[in-house]
Amino acid sequence: MPPPLVRTEGDWVTWLAIFMWLRHGHLGGFVALFIVALALRLGAGVWWQSRLADAQAFGFSDSHSYWELARTIADRAPYQFDSPDAKVFRTPGYPAVLSVLFWFWDGEPPVWAARAESAVLGTLAVAAVYWLGAIAFDGRVGYLAGWLAALSPGAIGLGVYVLSEAAFAPLLVLNVALWAAAWRARSSSAAVGIALAAGACAAAATLMRPSWLLFAPFAIAIGVVCFPPRARQLWIGAAILLGLALGMTPWWVRNYQVIGHFVPTTLQVGASLYDGLNPQATGASEMSFVPRFVAAERAAERPAPAPSAGQAREPFEWRLDRRMFAAARDWARDHPSSLVRLAAIKFFRMWNVWPNEAQFRSWPLRLVVFASYTPVLALALVGAWRERRRGWTTALCWLPAAYLTLMHMIFVSSLRYREPPLLALVVLAAAACLLRSHDAPSPAGA
Repeated sequence: MPPPLVRTEGDWVTWLAIFMWLRHGHLGGFVALFIVALALRLGAGVWWQSRLADAQAFGFSDSHSYWELARTIADRAPYQFDSPDAKVFRTPGYPAVLSVLFWFWDGEPPVWAARAESAVLGTLAVAAVYWLGAIAFDGRVGYLAGWLAALSPGAIGLGVYVLSEAAFAPLLVLNVALWAAAWRARSSSAAVGIALAAGACAAAATLMRPSWLLFAPFAIAIGVVCFPPRARQLWIGAAILLGLALGMTPWWVRNYQVIGHFVPTTLQVGASLYDGLNPQATGASEMSFVPRFVAAERAAERPAPAPSAGQAREPFEWRLDRRMFAAARDWARDHPSSLVRLAAIKFFRMWNVWPNEAQFRSWPLRLVVFASYTPVLALALVGAWRERRRGWTTALCWLPAAYLTLMHMIFVSSLRYREPPLLALVVLAAAACLLRSHDAPSPAGA
């Protein structure tokens, strides 16, 4: 284990100290860390691909929509999935990442290339975990957290699948790392600049996974109430929200142009909400209800009178989203006990000690998940409690898990959704192993 990094509470001083720490004899350890992280993810991707009968198969149904939207970006075609009634089907972040592959192949890129891209993104997540640990605690914590992330089977899985979590995970960790750096900054100008970057990173993460949109206001509210000084929380939070709004504005403007309404993320919120809140809901995703709602909305529009001159009918995609949203809302309002029961089921699905789905519940896989996940979670809880005196920087490591848990107690839930926030919790697990509560510094504003 390398010696401790000098503690820093500044802004550029932190980066300088990390650079000097690497320069004086520890670069080899970090090269080994990232080589191991990348090799594990590439190897896992090759193994997963070999299990599929079709070399162009993805293994997850969501991957197909990302792939086809990536094709539209690469071809400079209208951004829509299959039809003009799906113009705001998914945010463009992950399709844009995949579209790069279409520039390097004439015709159809091989799916293994997308898995290799995910492996690279997973390795970047390991780098982000190291940096979060170094900023929030010190270099020893960052180094150990990086190895825990590099070797975690769940984190390796994020670098295998053709899913948006591959790109979302490094951005989530980078978002909270930048927030911690802004909080530690000594000068107001540096704090504002870093906070704007954190907001832009939050926007990029939202364009990968729309559920991240409300994290910044959620965390700001928690910070103002529980982690003074409140004035510092408010002006850093305001800069983050400004960066978030600036980063999201092109997507918001585009959505208004094609739909005629403000759409903050996508027009799949209604479908996603009904997936989690309906009479047959189990906590898992099961979207067979969508054709029924499509047919009902098509039937409803036939007898409707023609719009008057100068007045256009609302887009079908908008109306379908509103119909499913209203159905989910009405069911939840009329079945409060079922709502509470489903929330509990979804909580346990997200934080289960082994896989929920039958195809992943072989005993070897159960033991791998249990043995790798349970100790990290236990240590993270210990670290969160023992390092609570550090205040906001410790909270930033567990707030993503708290926020996404609440989100998925409303929508559907699975182990897949816990892996990105678990990367931030890994930092707390490393802190529990290496630090003592009396080591806590008094950072700027903490």
